[in-house]
Amino acid sequence: MKGYDAVYHLAAQTAVTTSVVDPRTDFEINALGTFNVLEAVRRSAPEAVVIYSSTNKVYGGMDDAPAEELATRYVLPDYPHGVGEDRPLDFHSPYGVSKGSADQYVHDYSRIYGLRSVVFRQSCIYGQRQMGVEDQGWVAWFVIAAVTGKNITIYGNGKQVRDLLHVDDLVRAFRMATEKIDITRGQAYNLGGGPENTLSIWAEFGPLLTELVGREIAPAGFADWRPGDQPVFVADVSKAFREWGWRPQVSVREGIARLVEWVRENRELFE
Repeated sequence: MKGYDAVYHLAAQTAVTTSVVDPRTDFEINALGTFNVLEAVRRSAPEAVVIYSSTNKVYGGMDDAPAEELATRYVLPDYPHGVGEDRPLDFHSPYGVSKGSADQYVHDYSRIYGLRSVVFRQSCIYGQRQMGVEDQGWVAWFVIAAVTGKNITIYGNGKQVRDLLHVDDLVRAFRMATEKIDITRGQAYNLGGGPENTLSIWAEFGPLLTELVGREIAPAGFADWRPGDQPVFVADVSKAFREWGWRPQVSVREGIARLVEWVRENRELFE
């Protein structure tokens, strides 16, 4: 690995549902795999910047901050500006544990070994070229299903709220954090769309999808809530803006419109 300037670690087992069925594989990929990456960098390229793609699932179910149900969404009265990095970690599900363990390894390798490492605790990332499936990548999956006429099942009541971050904004964050490594090293940042870029997964996303696709889109049915599914998660992204000037630029409507167009242009990939 000598000669490398930066290592962006995005490889992962990505589905909570899969982690529940097969927690050992989830651990080996997410926790042990990240440890192996860190050791490789420490031994062979200790000056390289390491940015780890973590998850908002490290904050767990947030049971002490009850959600309030409104007409089309849940809200968190205790977090009107979103959840900040000072929120205690509380892993929920094998996926949350494995990603959270890796998150903390990346954080500690900066302190104990001096690695130039950074943690991004990411919300829902979406965008063109995302091959979403039912278990992972719900925004892309809903768009793919809507465009190609596949069934959509909603787990829960569809009022769960997420903040959405377009992949272009995420790539920009990786580049900026690398350039500003003297500021970002050893830090964890919540990266998401923030309060300005939220949707409930069906009560609000469904009508937007109907509008963008140009025909009525209705779910095939509803099913039980999935393990570890937070009623609301919205990231407070102010730390990244305050410390190194990053904030989302692509709105939810614009980003999803781009995704719809890309799926239409590449429909053969999904059929």
